[in-house]
Amino acid sequence: MKQLNLFLAFFRVGMLGYGGGPASIPLVHKEVVEKYKWMDDEEFGDVLALANTLPGPIATKMAGYIGYRVAGFLGLANALLASIIPTILLMILLLTSLSAYKDQPWVQGMTKAVVPVVGVMLAVLTWQFFQNSQKGMGWKGSLAMVAFSFIIMEVIGIHPGILIALLLGWALFGPEKKEEKKSEKQVVVPERKTV
Repeated sequence: MKQLNLFLAFFRVGMLGYGGGPASIPLVHKEVVEKYKWMDDEEFGDVLALANTLPGPIATKMAGYIGYRVAGFLGLANALLASIIPTILLMILLLTSLSAYKDQPWVQGMTKAVVPVVGVMLAVLTWQFFQNSQKGMGWKGSLAMVAFSFIIMEVIGIHPGILIALLLGWALFGPEKKEEKKSEKQVVVPERKTV
């Protein structure tokens, strides 16, 4: 049953995630967090952050990780296939039929109508992540993190993967860790009392 649910969840994402990876993120969230409860919002946010730093399509990276987490290697293969089969079938079908109608106004209107829908879905997901982050860091900390991230990525132009690697390095090998190692070396031996 778990394999069937995994296939159906990512098949739906593959079928409805028109517009690429960003369009599929809210759909993956709805299936994984809300419907099947395979992970919570915080873990989904971590998976999303990690998937954004790695190269390749985000939907398949998330499908692979979540599939592996839920049902091992078989789940990984199942979720990956479920997420790419709709794309393959739709590409074959649409490329053969829409090439004849690509200049029709109804086809162009259909593609233009998708952009605002995807924008709203991403805005809702962003708002949910922002609300969850304020529970741990507070509103000021969350706003500071948004501003810091915007400056680092958009103004300075540092890739998020490099930023995460630097923060991870700081967390693992920063000054606090050096102080902990020094304090571990300085073990105080209690004095023995002689009677």
